[in-house]
Amino acid sequence: MEFTLQAALPASDIDRAKAWYSEKLGVEPVEAGPGGELRYSVGGTQFGLYQSAFAGTNQATAAMLAVTDFDAARVEMLSRGVVFEDYDFGEEFRTEDGVLEGPGGERASWFKDSEGNILGMTAM
Repeated sequence: MEFTLQAALPASDIDRAKAWYSEKLGVEPVEAGPGGELRYSVGGTQFGLYQSAFAGTNQATAAMLAVTDFDAARVEMLSRGVVFEDYDFGEEFRTEDGVLEGPGGERASWFKDSEGNILGMTAM
């Protein structure tokens, strides 16, 4: 079986979400559906935003951004007003200043979009 996987992120306010993704991540929709849903294409991957009363209720990571330069992406996102989250789940999983340092040197950060969806970022 061959397939691609696309993230579908809920939004309680599509216009607010569209503005957030434009202002904070610098991406614009490539398509708008008849129901108001938005489709984005970034780095060969697609994701969508759709209207839902359940936006922001998931307490786990909804999607991960894989970036080529973690530090540069973080600085750019901070300059655009993205707020990185801090988590403390014990010794195995604790962020410091919004960054998780992995045992192999890998790093990751998490933040929420305007709708409360948790997004993560890691280096490719």
